[in-house]
Amino acid sequence: MRWNLLKTYDKIFTLDLHGNAKKKETAADGSVDQNVFDIMQGVSINFFIKTGKKSNDHLGKIFHFDLYGKRQKKYEFLLKKSLSELSFEELYPKKPFMFFVPKNQKGSEGYNEGFKIDNLFKQSVTGIVTARDNFVIDFGKNVLLKRIKEFSDPEFNDDEIRKKIFGNKIGGKYLPGDTRGWKMVDARRRIRNIEHKQIICKVSYRPFDDRYIYYHSAMVDWGREKYMRNFIQKENIGLDLCRQLVSEEYSHIFITDKIVDDSFVSNKSKERGYVYPLYLYPETSDQQTTNNEPQTRIPNLNPEILSKIEESLQLTFVTEKETGGNVCMANSAEVRDDFKSTFAPIDLLDYIYAVLHSPGYREKYKEFLKIDFPRLPYPQDADKFWKLVELGGELRQLHLLESPLVKQYITNYPEDGDNVITRKISKTSLGYEPVSETKGKVWINERQYFEKVPLVAWEFYIGGYQPAQKWLKDRKGRELSYEDILHYQKIIVALTKTHRLMKKIDEVGVVVEEHGIVN
Repeated sequence: MRWNLLKTYDKIFTLDLHGNAKKKETAADGSVDQNVFDIMQGVSINFFIKTGKKSNDHLGKIFHFDLYGKRQKKYEFLLKKSLSELSFEELYPKKPFMFFVPKNQKGSEGYNEGFKIDNLFKQSVTGIVTARDNFVIDFGKNVLLKRIKEFSDPEFNDDEIRKKIFGNKIGGKYLPGDTRGWKMVDARRRIRNIEHKQIICKVSYRPFDDRYIYYHSAMVDWGREKYMRNFIQKENIGLDLCRQLVSEEYSHIFITDKIVDDSFVSNKSKERGYVYPLYLYPETSDQQTTNNEPQTRIPNLNPEILSKIEESLQLTFVTEKETGGNVCMANSAEVRDDFKSTFAPIDLLDYIYAVLHSPGYREKYKEFLKIDFPRLPYPQDADKFWKLVELGGELRQLHLLESPLVKQYITNYPEDGDNVITRKISKTSLGYEPVSETKGKVWINERQYFEKVPLVAWEFYIGGYQPAQKWLKDRKGRELSYEDILHYQKIIVALTKTHRLMKKIDEVGVVVEEHGIVN
């Protein structure tokens, strides 16, 4: 669109009035920036000039001017100034995005030399959208099973179920509970004779927060079944990340070994989650190869990119990680890095996971990371590659809570009162009370708390969430079980150690200049 505008017009002048409340915009000096209208979206005044003198072979010129500050100041400025008095900055848009606003393009050449993650993985898909999370997703399997059984029970007529579950709301285009693509009566009929327990499975709902879902097409609007089948009762792992961001900082990546919710890493507008499974499985379990042997899973990876990585690292790609009793020891964890001759899909995933957790990488390329799927540097040095693989693997195991380190708790939970997370928000309720510069208490009600919680864990972001806070807020009014209390303490360990590992990744070096990886 921007390219066509430049083909059409001789000059385009943009007076950017900013005021984007969604991005929490401030002036360059950090002072207040207000919208000229009572809206959240930023505002601009644009002049599109066409004289008919520009040849079709040339693109028009684009000019930009920023105006920050309070609303009244902007009004006064616009009343007093004319277009000719403004010191517009000429921009020089570059392909592929042709930006009409100033962008820091420093490092773009080195960044663009890398491979795009959506080119590396052959298949990806956005996460599941149920359109009725509160009904088909729950913390407890038995609670969900009971609700579904009642919903499909023919002993209750449709009006009784509609009233019981969806309330008495009358009016509008649809009956209570119904939408354009979902009718309660049809859904009840479709699942009536199903063994419900077999349909319920776990879903990666939010970071560190797996829940149970009634995963049936009659109850889930967009189940992405063709792709999510690669995770159901199968050994697999996948990256989940966003294509575009409204957030200013990049932290929009996490790991999963289950089917995934659309808002797994963020529920902000535009920040939709895409899952990239590491392996693809045959569509049916009884498919056979020509040798009458069961088909095995295959890596969901682009052979052309793999070939380039093989060449740069002087290593051979293998489809499965070789372990102690398997095949050979050439790629096992016990072999020194300098003796390894092969790398497997999980190694490449761990390398990617490490790079995308590099603070230096995130900061240097944050402008690019906001607008499209990330690019990753081709690894040039085998020694650095294996160091990053090791660090990425540690992160992966921490985030899946599989690492034995997460059971080495760094927090305490004194037994003093009930474990119900109160709905009331106050200074000592579901809040962080600093005890020192680095640690504090996290109160869940007026008497009970987690103590020695590092501030860095409490404030840590993964995508659009702060997991240490989000996990508790989603459970307001619920009583924490013994397992919940341990689980939360594991989250705190994982977040604290993630912060430390990210620093180690930067010490190895992943930031790309024009060629290769540099410190």
